[in-house]
Amino acid sequence: MRRQIRHILLSGARRARLRRWLRREEGSATIEFVLFFPLIMFLFLSSVEVGVYLMRTVLLERAVDINVRTLRLGTLSPATSDELRRRICNDALVLSDCTSSLTVELVPISTSSWDLPDPQYTCVNRDADIDPAVDFSFGTQNELMLVRVCMITDPFFETTPLVLDMPLDDSGGYALVAASTFVNEP
Repeated sequence: MRRQIRHILLSGARRARLRRWLRREEGSATIEFVLFFPLIMFLFLSSVEVGVYLMRTVLLERAVDINVRTLRLGTLSPATSDELRRRICNDALVLSDCTSSLTVELVPISTSSWDLPDPQYTCVNRDADIDPAVDFSFGTQNELMLVRVCMITDPFFETTPLVLDMPLDDSGGYALVAASTFVNEP
């Protein structure tokens, strides 16, 4: 009985059509496209993200370097941490929401003991309503000073944590960090 049903379902003409349908090669390019397009787009978007990250980092470091000269010469007016933050943000150009997500730490370094501050950078917690407490002292003449700047910024694409293996904070941003040293001029 089964043989008869099978024979009826797959008669000669139907078997030939089934064989032809299975041998067709139309759409084989579509399969390759479906398999490789997501991978290629992931790589492309990842390279764009790396480029944006490097651009942001370079611009932040440039802004810090420009303003370290002002600190070194003692010409920052008014001499406050808010003014230094404002100047760094103005010189950084493309960093969005800079003034509220940037911390500036300015600490003297003793040249007799060479005690360095904690290597962990202090960054803004964008989920909290208060700014973190950081050291900010302009120091005295001929004193070695360390400037550390940390800014939390959002990734350009959501694939960033997968590509760069970057730690993200609770708000989904990553830290851009710049540091510099200088000696206060007399």
